[in-house]
Amino acid sequence: MDSFDKQILDIIQSHFPLVSRPYAEVGKQVGLSEEEVLNRVRALKESGLIRRMGANFQSKKLGWQSTLCAASVPEDKLDEFVAEVNRHDGVTHNYLRENEFNVWFALIAPDMDAVEAILAEITNETGIKVLNLPASRMFKIKVDFKMDK
Repeated sequence: MDSFDKQILDIIQSHFPLVSRPYAEVGKQVGLSEEEVLNRVRALKESGLIRRMGANFQSKKLGWQSTLCAASVPEDKLDEFVAEVNRHDGVTHNYLRENEFNVWFALIAPDMDAVEAILAEITNETGIKVLNLPASRMFKIKVDFKMDK
């Protein structure tokens, strides 16, 4: 990564321009053309440095319900269980932990009834009970990784 890549990453992490040609706008800010910025972002994505690009929405402000889920999944059923979890559009991310509850994922749905229906479906398909752990208080931590400092 060179200085341009770092500047681009600093901008797109939390200040992605909401304009019709965002990469042209980023290019203006860093001194590159739109095409150069696009090529650099594509290369960073292909290298795995950028895993995902997308908006973050506050589900509660949209009237939706989010929850943290945990399951104790035997190792021989991990692939099947994770495939079933990933099949659901409302799953925002999941990960393994070294714990009795070794699979954790976040789920967003229109309401708690929909959350519970999805979790029941996962349990019915896999035979594994899923804990529903909705937050009683919300803590949001914004993380930016300053690249060009």
